[in-house]
Amino acid sequence: MNAHRTIGCFVTGTDTGVGKTLASCGLLHALARHHARVVGMKAVAAGAEPDGQGGWANEDTLALRAASTLAVPPELDNPVLLPDPMSPHIAARRAGVEVTLAPILDAYRQLAAQADAVVVEGAGGWRVPLSETLCIADLAVALQLPVVLVVGVKLGCLNHAVLTAEAIRAAGLPLAGWVASRVEPQMLVPEENMDWLRNQLGRLGAPLLADIPWQATPDPRLTGFSLPKEWQ
Repeated sequence: MNAHRTIGCFVTGTDTGVGKTLASCGLLHALARHHARVVGMKAVAAGAEPDGQGGWANEDTLALRAASTLAVPPELDNPVLLPDPMSPHIAARRAGVEVTLAPILDAYRQLAAQADAVVVEGAGGWRVPLSETLCIADLAVALQLPVVLVVGVKLGCLNHAVLTAEAIRAAGLPLAGWVASRVEPQMLVPEENMDWLRNQLGRLGAPLLADIPWQATPDPRLTGFSLPKEWQ
């Protein structure tokens, strides 16, 4: 696909609002300590706001750009931008468009040709629909990237984490690791839940890459990542 070796990964989550963007930005900062050219990609974004320059942008995309060291055209780091903040397949229908994989794959190839590392952030969880026939999992499979699973540590996350991890494995993709995102500061017995997750996800071959504490004002530079050796 390109002459130089590009590190790539796909970030998904156990749900919407579990901290995928914060984790993706933290991962970009960690990769930037080892590689000069790192870039984030929000493949499909639903929800756009004025960017102050006469155009539109998604807040997740803007966060990824701020954490990247490589500036690229918006059609590459956010090839699908839908106006309405809702499930992508509904947002696309309302916008009169259909999400297809080819433009996203082409954008990724162009990013990979320029970058040392590309972090692709999904939308919502693993099975979020992109159209009547496609979902986020189909995109990840088409990209053929190892997956990082962000687990929002809250009541119910044990079931969601293992179901998602098993689905990723069943899709034939490597599970590079998981990130604990402490989204509920008042959660009861969080460490007991963490112990169970470490054990169960470890059995599936997924190491804990980062444990992100709850932050009133999220700062991805405060996230400490243990990168896989092949990403260093």
